[in-house]
Formats: sequence, structure tokens, C-alpha cells
Amino acid sequence: MQQDMENFDFSDKLNVKELKLKNPQNLQKMNLCATIADALDIALKTDPSSVIFGEDVKFGGVFRCTQGLNEKYGTDRVFNTPLSEQGIAGFAIGLASSGANAIAEIQFADYIFPAFDQIVNEAAKYRYRSGNEFDCGKLTFRSPSGAVGHGALYHSQSPEAYFAHTPGLITVVPRSPVQAKGLLLSSIRNNNPVLFFEPKILYRIAEEEVPVEDYEIPLMKAEVLKEGTDLTIISWGTQLRQVRMAVAMAEKEFDVSCEIIDLRTIFPYDEETVLQSVKKTGKCIVTHEAPISGGFGAELAAKIQEKCFLHLEAPVRRVCGYDTPFPLVFETFYLPDRFKILEAIKETVKY
Repeated sequence: MQQDMENFDFSDKLNVKELKLKNPQNLQKMNLCATIADALDIALKTDPSSVIFGEDVKFGGVFRCTQGLNEKYGTDRVFNTPLSEQGIAGFAIGLASSGANAIAEIQFADYIFPAFDQIVNEAAKYRYRSGNEFDCGKLTFRSPSGAVGHGALYHSQSPEAYFAHTPGLITVVPRSPVQAKGLLLSSIRNNNPVLFFEPKILYRIAEEEVPVEDYEIPLMKAEVLKEGTDLTIISWGTQLRQVRMAVAMAEKEFDVSCEIIDLRTIFPYDEETVLQSVKKTGKCIVTHEAPISGGFGAELAAKIQEKCFLHLEAPVRRVCGYDTPFPLVFETFYLPDRFKILEAIKETVKY
């Protein structure tokens, strides 16, 4: 999977208007890991109340996304925590409710579940239960997520749907270095608790010319990566790479025009962009790495059926992971790759 992605050109045209860049010529080639570190550096530099903490982050973390920040800003602002996700989340909520800008790292998204009660029952409801007198809004949970090629059942999961079910939380997944920097800075500065899931396989293999300056990408706003007329494909994170490869194959093999949407914010998501696209094309595929049953693709399919029923020319298809624990040696069979997406495109267009 990694080799396939390395051989395909996934570069996007820099959206100067959306990014509101002052100097769009000032670019630096960075991978996704480096842009995360750059965004965190900017957050610490521009907001004295911001602090970063988690397991091993003082030394850069297991993926080195916080490398050098402790030396630059000191242990009061970049520090290690005990190996307790519930403790990290509880501490983060308390810190944010006291006025700090708390940026907490959960070392792997698979291990966010011990903190589930704190995030879902405390962080998400803090503002609501106080009648807006108190909040823990300056709170961001960063976490590496998704398949990596060798992670198996405890280091490969995509848990975004669990949190999308909870009002009061914003859930974000970037697809590229440029997107990761802007979306992370927006997440850190947003006055709501945000879960920021970073596709770990992209840390080293996703590389782009990234603006050096401080910029933000708006949350809750999807992006149309490619316009088309025959079919809408919706996805996020790493899976968009499989989508783009499948679409290139489909255009070459049977001349189909596909519109690709990067949801970016999983919830609250950009309903308007999604529905406008499906009403235009009349056909839709939703694809994600997480298991199909109860995945966020199910919510999208239900909303599209409800709002676009008279425009649909085929059932909404989902191309997703299987309803099994994430395998190790069978990962390539489990993942919804470009060939599965291509088959879904073919069947949907011919319906």
C-alpha cells in the first residue's frame, strides 16, 4: 500500500484564497510529521497559555512530531505524563477549564478508549451543563490514527465515528501536510474540544511545499478536490489517496467523471457541500478505513438518502473496512483499496 501511494502524484494546487496567505511564495518542503511540529511550534509561540503534554512528548513522541519543542519552550510547556490516557484527558480538561490552551497527545488512537468517559461525558458536556458559564473549549486531543502497514489490531484503528456521535466535540482528519498544518492550528484555536486524528502512515510519505507562515483552514468546511459530473466520492484522511488512484484508473478505463470531496471535519460536517455535489451527479460512494457497520459513512449515506432521494440514480455505496478486528498479515485484504473503489465506481455508474 505504501509503495503504491509513493508512486502517485497527490500534490494539490495551493489554495491561497482559503489559506489567506500573505506570502504564498514562501514555501518549504515538509512531510506531514514536520508540518504537525511546525503547527505546534506556532501555537506555542503565538499563545503563551498553550501547553503540550502526553506520553513521551518531551522527547519528541514515538513519531517525533514534538521533537525540539521541549528544548525551545521548556518543561513547563512541553512535558511528559504518566502512561494513563484517562489521566491525560482528565488533566487536559482541568487545565483547559482553568484558562490554558491544552494540547494533549494520545500516543495511538487505539488507546484513546480508556479516556472515552472523560472526553465524551466531561469535555463534550462541560459548557452545556453549566449553561455556558464555564467551558473547556481550548482543548485539542491529537492522536495518530489509521492503518500503517504493520500495526495490527491495537495500532491501526480509525475511531472517528465514536466521537462524531457526541454533540460538543469536533472531529478532524487531515489528508496532507498543507491541510494538517492549517487544520491543526484552527483546531487549537477553536473554542470547542477537538479530536485531531493524524493518519500515521502519511507522517513520512506525504510531502508537499507547505507555506512557512501562520495560516488556518476553516473547520466544518469540506473541500471539493476534483469536480465531476457522473459520480460523487466522499472520504477523508489517507483513504483519499486510494480514492484518487481509483478515479485516475476509472477515467482511463471507462471515461467516467468523478467528483471527489474531502470531508476534513468529520463532525459537524459540511452538509451543504456534500448534498450539492450528490444532487449534481445523482450517484455517490462513501469510503473509509473504519469498519462498515456504524462507521461515519452510514450517517452520510442516511443523510444523502433523506435529502437527495429524488436526485439519486443509484443506491449510495459504501466501500469500507470489514466488521472484524484489524488484521496483521491480512491487512492488504482488509483495507478498502483502489481496486475495491474502482469496482464500486464501475457498478454504481452502470446501475
